Amino acid sequence: MAGPEQWTEHFVNVIARASSQLPPDVVDALRRGRDAEAPDSLAQKALDSVLRNIEVAKGNWQPICQDTGTPLVWIHHPVGMSTRMLTAAFEEAVRRATAKQVLRPNAVDTLTDRNTGNGAAPGIPTVHCEEWDSGDVEVHLMLKGGGCENVGAQYTLPNPKLKADRDLEGVKRCILDAIHQAQGKGCAPGIIGACFGGDRGSGFLESKRQLLRPLPDRNPVGELDAMEQEILEKANQLGIGPMGFGGKTTVLGVKVGYLGRLPASYFVSVSYMCWANRRCTARIQPSGEVTWLD
Repeated sequence: MAGPEQWTEHFVNVIARASSQLPPDVVDALRRGRDAEAPDSLAQKALDSVLRNIEVAKGNWQPICQDTGTPLVWIHHPVGMSTRMLTAAFEEAVRRATAKQVLRPNAVDTLTDRNTGNGAAPGIPTVHCEEWDSGDVEVHLMLKGGGCENVGAQYTLPNPKLKADRDLEGVKRCILDAIHQAQGKGCAPGIIGACFGGDRGSGFLESKRQLLRPLPDRNPVGELDAMEQEILEKANQLGIGPMGFGGKTTVLGVKVGYLGRLPASYFVSVSYMCWANRRCTARIQPSGEVTWLD
């Protein structure tokens, strides 16, 4: 298997692809949204601009958005591979990708309030290494923009204001409220990742992991599949529309997971992803051959 330098180069390529090449399922959803909006409406014009931007970025291998986001990566690796090596290789890849202008130098050291200049800072990137039985390495990367991160939300059930109890109906009310509260501030149309259960930290982590799911997939849990479809339909009836200009396309997808919890706590964690759902999945064989799965 490759050494640290080879892994760094593989990770730079994954970052470059995520930053500049939006997954086809997201592009298709944006096109359907554009076609559903009223001709010459602000909503349709906004989505036209978004789609032109996507094509320019793709053709030039340039970042889709000026906020190139926080890199969050899940690396599945064979038994015995060093997680310390993989983490260091990915951190170095972020610095190299920033130097190549695949990422912007937009990481700030919060203590000094200064831009680090190289895209990395304490906690940036966030790397999760998970051992599995395959001999391949699979990399799941998302670049999570700051604007959409600002409109994420976490609820505690029961919630008297929303008339939300500790049940699936209560969970739905919380997710819909988060979408409503976001309005256009998260660069709608958005994609929603949600998790109910867990603690405050694990709930948000799982809600972000849900954003790695392709838009067309269906939840294998029947109750959650029905919940996702219902929230998607109701969210697109809110009239918020692209960038908050009104219209039918407020949300492109809703993905919901759950975790166990303690009796005293019932959290609903909602992560909002903007239309620039920059995710990338690559499977890397021991030979170095790469298969792109997004």
